[in-house]
Formats: sequence, structure tokens, C-alpha cells
Amino acid sequence: MPFSNFDDENYMEQLWEAVSIVRPVHNSLFTFGDSELQYYLVLDPGEAGKPIKVRRGEIRITKPMIITPHNARPEFQDFFEDDQGERLVDFLLARSAAFSNLKLSNHSGPEKIVSDQVDEVVDRLNKQLDQEEQEQVAILVAPEELAGVALLKYATERVLSSAPDNLTELRERGFLPE
Repeated sequence: MPFSNFDDENYMEQLWEAVSIVRPVHNSLFTFGDSELQYYLVLDPGEAGKPIKVRRGEIRITKPMIITPHNARPEFQDFFEDDQGERLVDFLLARSAAFSNLKLSNHSGPEKIVSDQVDEVVDRLNKQLDQEEQEQVAILVAPEELAGVALLKYATERVLSSAPDNLTELRERGFLPE
């Protein structure tokens, strides 16, 4: 899917809904310092018989200790394989202030190629994570060409769900008025 039509909110919604977080993580991100979001990304080739790719990685979200005009715009590193993702990020940022001053970087390991169905891969990963008692690792599923969108959606949902707890902590520490 080309990233060329971001002015159309319906198109953006279709991209967003094409990826899913099938095993979410529910804890809040740190208010200060770095948070690490570990994940498995299951990439569906969209064609029967083609192998499925699985990546393990982590997104590191860094919050600055002092906010200045130089760190007010968020940075996204290694989310997309080309410059097309910048348009998606700009679209998202134009509609939300939740990302201001964050630095998000993605690091993923080598892909594993598996020949099962997507549901079988997800079931196997869920069982593995349950056995290892890994509650802080998410599983994301996306069409192969939307890998960056899946990572962006995961990071976005974690940032937005953490905002109330982060604001409470800032108030408790005296950084925001009561």
C-alpha cells in the first residue's frame, strides 16, 4: 500500500485497521527516562503459500528531562524502510500532541521465515511467551508492506494509554498544577 493519500482520513483509518496488536501490554510507560517496548511482529505476505516473516524487536521511547524548543518535535528512527513513513508520522502528529518531545527508535533482529498460517504463528508465540512468563512482550500482526505502521500503532497506543498515569505523576512531583 502506498503512503500517498494521507489527506484522506478514511485511507489512514484503513491503514491503521489493517494492523493489529493481538497480544497487548498493559503497563504504563515511564514518566521520566526510557521505556522499552518489546514485540514480535508477524508479517503476512498476503498470498497463500508464501512464507510468513517474524521479527523480534524493541521500540525505545526516550523522554527528555528538560523540554526545549529543540526537542519539542518527536523523532522516529528505524520505523520505516523508506521516507514514505514520514508522511504517516506527520499525519498522526497533526492530530495529536501526545508525542511532542519524544524520541522513538526501533531495533529489530533478523527475520525468521516460517511456513505456517498467521494464526498458527500467533498461537505458538502466545504459548511461548506464556511459558516464559513474558508479560511485557507484545505480538503485532500486519501485512508485510505495513510493518512500520504496526510499530507506529503499537508505540502510539502505549504512549496514549500511559498519558493519564504520566500526568498524575507529573502533578504529584509538582511539575504541573493541581
